[in-house]
Amino acid sequence: MSIFREYDIRGIFQKDLDRSNVFAIGYYLADIIREVGQNQVYIGYDARVHSKELLKWLSDGLIYNGIEVFSLGMIPTPVAYFCVFNQIEKLKITSSIMITGSHNPPEYNGFKITIDQKPFYGHMIQGLKQKIENFMPTYQESRQDLQNIDGLSVYVDYLSKHFARLRDFRHIVALDYGNGVGGIAMQKILKSLNIKHQALYENPDGNFPNHHPDPSEEKNLQDLKKVMQEKDISIALAFDGDADRIALLTKNHSFKGDELGILFGREIAKQKPNPLVIGEVKCSQIMYDTINTFGRSLMYKTGHSNLKVKLKELDADLAVEMSGHIFFNDRYFGYDDAIYAGLRILELFLSYSVDEMEGMISILPKIFATPEEKISVTEEQKFILIEKLKQKLKNPPIDFPKILDIVDIDGVRVIFEKGWGLVRASNTTPVLVTRFEALDEENALLYKKKLIGLLEADELK
Repeated sequence: MSIFREYDIRGIFQKDLDRSNVFAIGYYLADIIREVGQNQVYIGYDARVHSKELLKWLSDGLIYNGIEVFSLGMIPTPVAYFCVFNQIEKLKITSSIMITGSHNPPEYNGFKITIDQKPFYGHMIQGLKQKIENFMPTYQESRQDLQNIDGLSVYVDYLSKHFARLRDFRHIVALDYGNGVGGIAMQKILKSLNIKHQALYENPDGNFPNHHPDPSEEKNLQDLKKVMQEKDISIALAFDGDADRIALLTKNHSFKGDELGILFGREIAKQKPNPLVIGEVKCSQIMYDTINTFGRSLMYKTGHSNLKVKLKELDADLAVEMSGHIFFNDRYFGYDDAIYAGLRILELFLSYSVDEMEGMISILPKIFATPEEKISVTEEQKFILIEKLKQKLKNPPIDFPKILDIVDIDGVRVIFEKGWGLVRASNTTPVLVTRFEALDEENALLYKKKLIGLLEADELK
């Protein structure tokens, strides 16, 4: 498996990420940072047990090639983003590297990279890979101490002031940090604003002893739901391992990313007419149709880097992913920050009761949607299978449901008369991702059967 993915660099510690290639990543990133007129970089890291070791190897490569490294310490990923948009201690540093395995299992780690306030992804990551393959520099240990910068305190202070109207919030809030790093920022903000709360697993622990730090998986929300029931708490937030994804739960509903897109879009429309909201290919058609009643919607590729770039390119107000990445260009800097999004969620409850929030979703048109499902394939197969599927859809079988349109910006989203089906290649793991939606269960499952049926059975694991 290549560590050089679409949105970031990620792999298993020591197996994929060893001292030599991590040093080389730092060495060549130094060249790229200099190309934008900088000679300094921030580095932060998450709670994984090997993050500090990766910090050492990566910093050695950067320093050896002439870049000054400022350590942000253990932080949520959005703090690293925040620092490049704000002059922390009057430093004008616009690039950062976050050492994080995000929501992956404990043995994984990696790097989320920002160069000159922009995501470093796609062909740029592949270019870095090519440089390393062409020439692997020899590891050189640096004796230089890293300079420590307290970006976390600046971030906490900023959000505490930005959300001052949440002071003495009338509800108790339950929060599950999954032993990730979200709690080291959010807990301080809640205390500053005197928000009553019940925290689960707020202490960072890279072994994730309680549950996997991925709030998009229903099984990881069971402890939070139990606390809500036992403590009679009606609002809860869950974070992933590095706190760039969020989930909202109320007593009777778990809000999906596209549902949050509708709620946030409506609120933005109160202050700014005709807001532009970007979704990704897994989002429900209901989201796009509903947003078009008060603003404008756009469907784009899945992936936090893709959405950040498109958000800035179009100067959109908001972008959302089903998985809980929420990007605010309204009152914020246009990147995915689950802590910021969580506080924007609490702001909604200043205007609406829990019942009203649930009601705004319950009155939407009723559809049947399958959950996001994954088909295991090999890394080499996944994009080949998608191309084969596109070719077969040009001349589908005679019994295939009527196709109204095909959206191929990211995999294949086939629009049928009563719904749609999606098959796309994951950019982070060796799987095909599928999702189906229709006016009723019968049609959704029919679309699923017919579309997946076009894939070569003998090529699937």
